Amino acid sequence: MPTRILLVRHGATTLTAEDRFAGSSNVNLSEEGRRQVTSLAQRLEKEALHAIYCSPLDRTVETATILAAPHGLTPVQEPGLREIDYGHWEGLRRAEIETEFADEYAAWQEDPFTIGPRDGESGVNVLNRALPVMRRIVEDNRHSNVLVVAHKGVNRILISSLLGFDVRGYRDRLDQSPAGLSILDFMGDVHARLRLLNDVSHYEGVPPRILTERLSAWWGAQRES
Repeated sequence: MPTRILLVRHGATTLTAEDRFAGSSNVNLSEEGRRQVTSLAQRLEKEALHAIYCSPLDRTVETATILAAPHGLTPVQEPGLREIDYGHWEGLRRAEIETEFADEYAAWQEDPFTIGPRDGESGVNVLNRALPVMRRIVEDNRHSNVLVVAHKGVNRILISSLLGFDVRGYRDRLDQSPAGLSILDFMGDVHARLRLLNDVSHYEGVPPRILTERLSAWWGAQRES
């Protein structure tokens, strides 16, 4: 039996709807986000979960707590799973960053894995702290089902690395919707097989924003061309 990681992004927040860079900022789930997470909790309530881990930020802790309730589990907070720190972009709308920090934003768009905003983190920084946590979780929960609640950027970087993809393209080629579920099976500590990616079928109705959420400037340009 493989070790199964059910990887979840937290539910929507008010900043999600406003297209702001939350990153390391603490923000709570919106009512929409709580509905999304509650529907996922109902979907997973009969799964045999051995443990639940989460980022220590409020939105992930709240998501993990809702998901843990049917299983009588207490989420374990892992600082290494926190979202990318966007430095001086924190809290700003994407449109504001594109205008006020055009050159910096363009460089980051080109290679977000090795380039980060001023006073913030690059994808490399995130991978260096998040991947060891994921490997430890797998080691500590062999042959069990484990739920991990993290963030859009962190999840995409982890999935790219674990599957051997070019992590430089994590923003262009992968998405993680609010309360989206991905499943990874591990036969060892390192090699993973992707069984499910960003599934939101537990939503009663998919909000239009989820269908049109922008991944990156490159992705937007491809859709418009």
